[in-house]
Amino acid sequence: EVQLQASGGGLVQAGGSLRLSCAASGFTFDDYVIGWFRQAPGKEREGVSCVSIGDDVTYYSDSVKGRFTISSDNAKDTAYLEMESLKPEDTAVYYCAAKPAIPDGVRTCALLLWQKMDYWGKGTQVTVSS
Repeated sequence: EVQLQASGGGLVQAGGSLRLSCAASGFTFDDYVIGWFRQAPGKEREGVSCVSIGDDVTYYSDSVKGRFTISSDNAKDTAYLEMESLKPEDTAVYYCAAKPAIPDGVRTCALLLWQKMDYWGKGTQVTVSS
């Protein structure tokens, strides 16, 4: 059974940092893409960042590029999202999601298509105060 467990959210002041973790189980980690997505109240879910685990290629939305860093630890089957220079507009519930890299997971990852991701974890709340 595929399971994804996101953690690490919290309340932080603008300009601060947080690191989110996504612990995965039930599938071969290297064969998947792992993405981070977020949803703010009253807004549609949006893509934040994604990593193709097998070749360590990463993708970012324009809104977080240069501030957020996605990474993975294959030994721990865990993906991370390091968030720096946080802004109030980063406030949202953050979700991690997974999809097999083949046949179309890499494309889904590159385009941050949350609608195409196959497996989802429960979200973790990130609140950035001004």
